[in-house]
Amino acid sequence: MPGAAATIASWRVRAVTRSDDFTVPTRAGSIPGRSYQPSGRVRRTLLLMPGVHRDGINESRLVGLAEDLAATGYAVVTVAAPDLQRFKITPQVTDVIEDAARWTSEQPHYRTDGRIGIVGISFSGGLAIVAAGRESIRDRVAFVMSFGGHGDLARALHYLTSGEVTGDLERAKRSSAVHGADHVGVHPPHDYGLAVVLLNLADRVVPADQVEALAKGIDGFLLASSLAVTDPPKAVPVFEEMKAYQDTLPEPSRTYMRYVNDRAVDKLGPILLPVADALKDHPGMAALSPERATPPQAPIFLLHGVDDNVIPSVETVLLAEHLEGKAHVYGLLSGLITHAEVNRTATSTEVWRLASFWRALMKY
Repeated sequence: MPGAAATIASWRVRAVTRSDDFTVPTRAGSIPGRSYQPSGRVRRTLLLMPGVHRDGINESRLVGLAEDLAATGYAVVTVAAPDLQRFKITPQVTDVIEDAARWTSEQPHYRTDGRIGIVGISFSGGLAIVAAGRESIRDRVAFVMSFGGHGDLARALHYLTSGEVTGDLERAKRSSAVHGADHVGVHPPHDYGLAVVLLNLADRVVPADQVEALAKGIDGFLLASSLAVTDPPKAVPVFEEMKAYQDTLPEPSRTYMRYVNDRAVDKLGPILLPVADALKDHPGMAALSPERATPPQAPIFLLHGVDDNVIPSVETVLLAEHLEGKAHVYGLLSGLITHAEVNRTATSTEVWRLASFWRALMKY
């Protein structure tokens, strides 16, 4: 951010050294990791987990956040769950976060007081809270932060496929658990999020012999969508390629791929809604939803963009209310944030609230 906020922040910036990539052992195999080390004394080590994105630890916005956190005095370790790089939201992601946190806390060169912070972006945010409550790392976590994450995956899937929030929105607006909750609202879901849902439910909506081909097309669309944010000129030919690809598919995959390419949320959503809702009571949801898991004993920080239309901001409010009395929770809905990035014009009030959020986190 330009102006006074950036000037003040720059006064205490540390030099940052980025490591060569290394491997982290997990139940999903050995996966790449990277560290960012500040000059001088380290206040604490953070494990930073990206959300649903093919680039994993190389995603440009994640790299920028890691560098900024390191420049603030944290040693930062970034690790990406392989399933999330494949746009899959599975219990294995929670296992990877748990394993990566345990490994990081055991490394002598990352150790401060024996505990680390965990920061999860987007769907990693909610899953990081689930992982932090698990027995193997409960006493190794200083705090856990969810940035644009969910409280209940089934509820988030219902929103992405219907545009509806199943929680009590008016009660959420009156919540005292989250700063800025009075601004919470519901917006039409983003086509990117719905495409991710289709990819995850493909085996339930098309014949088995079509799943792989449909997944390939959705993967290409999601890649183009990511490029549209980071490198727009490169996105154009990929979008065009996926439009041509849809015509090679048999039905019903061809129609579903056309809905993806046309960003036809109004047509694809109703198809996926009953399939997503049928998973509400699936046993696997416990590993994917903080509201269904044992809460961490460490403080929980929840940061969300008010107008988020991938994971709605009401998810943070409902999760904070659920955790009240069970854990120490600090939540903020910010007008500076969309889904998992800061890209809004700042008012002094919004800057102050966001600075206060980070100041509270940095006490731990």
